[in-house]
Amino acid sequence: MTQPATWQLPKWRAFTAIAITYVTIVFATAFAFLALPRIASDFEVTLSAVGWVVIVESLLIAALLLPLGGLADVLGDKRVMSLGVVIFTIGTLLTGLSPTFAALIGARIVMAIGNALVQSVATGILVAVFPDHERGLAMGAQTAAVAVGSAGAPLLGGLGLEFLSWPTIFLLLLAPCALSLSAVFALIPNEQLREIDRDRTFDALGSVLSALAVVALVVTISNPFSLPWVSPGIVGGALLAAVLLALFIRWELHTEHPLLELRLFSVPVFRIAVALRGLGFLAASTTAFLLPVYLLSFRQVTATAAGVILALAAIGLGAGAQVAGRLYDQIGPRTPTLIGLGLQIVVSLGFAFATDATSLLLIGIGSALGGIGVALWNVPNNGAMLGATPPTFLGVGGAFTNVTRTLGTVVSQALAAAIVAGVMASRGFDIPLGILATTDGAGKAFNDGWRVAYMVAAALSSMLILLAIRLPGAEPT
Repeated sequence: MTQPATWQLPKWRAFTAIAITYVTIVFATAFAFLALPRIASDFEVTLSAVGWVVIVESLLIAALLLPLGGLADVLGDKRVMSLGVVIFTIGTLLTGLSPTFAALIGARIVMAIGNALVQSVATGILVAVFPDHERGLAMGAQTAAVAVGSAGAPLLGGLGLEFLSWPTIFLLLLAPCALSLSAVFALIPNEQLREIDRDRTFDALGSVLSALAVVALVVTISNPFSLPWVSPGIVGGALLAAVLLALFIRWELHTEHPLLELRLFSVPVFRIAVALRGLGFLAASTTAFLLPVYLLSFRQVTATAAGVILALAAIGLGAGAQVAGRLYDQIGPRTPTLIGLGLQIVVSLGFAFATDATSLLLIGIGSALGGIGVALWNVPNNGAMLGATPPTFLGVGGAFTNVTRTLGTVVSQALAAAIVAGVMASRGFDIPLGILATTDGAGKAFNDGWRVAYMVAAALSSMLILLAIRLPGAEPT
């Protein structure tokens, strides 16, 4: 009997559909950041206001991931995935046609719902269609797809903005959206991909509590209204998040069909992997947040040059993911995680001592190595978390990995911003970034704050080594 070609195997057919979808969604998400100055100019809104174009998306995705992952565990993965692509496509169309800023925010909300639906099931689908001994391969391939979208946005999106309007580029994204939808229908198997508990009901109250807790936490940490950190708004937000989280935990421990099986935290591998993931992204996201400011505002390089340097991080992420996935399948999560964290420490220390005279080539190399470092610990971390998750909870398990990453990233951005702003304010500089390079002394103050932020990131990554050595070594779990 003739064996089917590799690309015809169900696992690679499903991956192809997910890869096309991820590249499209990640490109659209990253491009929105690039387009913010143009959007602010076109709608005549402030840069502070235009930030809600991306804030509302991040907020909704973080809030909806767990509930939608739980919905997939009840309804099935392909239904949720297809619905997500359809809603994301509609949101993309509405974004490109938005006549007002309010309409644009509404369109971005639609896109965020579609994005959250896709993210809530994509990882679970891959874990279901790939055999256990190829889980690392699956996670590495997924990360590579994310890297392609991340690299494409600053390169192709940045180039596109030189000749086209931002609405036109969003409308052009309808073509890959349509391709993605066709691929999901044609390539993801119709039969049930994993075990579903037919007696399980959707945990509506748990979903509401988790969503409200995440919103309260993310808004408080990100502080989009720039409130003083000891103001009633911040303190009240923190208390509200804590109360909602406590209510969620209490409900999940006592309900018959919980949204998130909290007893998973009694499994050592799962518990360690969750801590590593959240704190790992807290350390790693310092670069994603500060490097564009360093390049564009401090060094004043061209947008094209900055785009290339930032794209190198995504390229490193994609390349490192392939190595990390294979290492995980062969020797388990411990060794690649330790190597990745070690590389992350080296890169953070290297960036800590960068100045306005540092070669851009070295900055680019650091960007690429940083991407490789994240891939080397992120891919096995994903595999370890999902390997410890029962099949009936893979939907919410895959969603939880993304929630953990999001929270780590949000805390990282807030911490890095607070450190740099605090150092600059202590030197008497509370100025817009646009005049950073032209204000005497401000550049040095920024550079000093940048150095402290990266030293903190390096210290945090160093502490994570103590957690990583407790991961399994010889065999993936």
